[in-house]
Amino acid sequence: MSLPLLAFACLMLVTLGYTVKCWLSPFGDCRKCSGMGHALKADRKGRLKRGKDCRRCHATGKRIRVGRWIYNRAARTYRAGTR
Repeated sequence: MSLPLLAFACLMLVTLGYTVKCWLSPFGDCRKCSGMGHALKADRKGRLKRGKDCRRCHATGKRIRVGRWIYNRAARTYRAGTR
């Protein structure tokens, strides 16, 4: 098997895998708060306390994946153009 063909096969496998992941699980953990929904901060004794709510995920801990966001946008544009 030639090198370009192997690289293409690996790229297609990764793309198909990400597509399936976006289809089965459209929401992933928020990257800013690591899925906790809030920040952690330490008091003066060094104990961890709950901080402010995450502004990115609105304290849910979940955000829509990039691939799913792109699919939703394309589907919305297609539906608007065919009406």
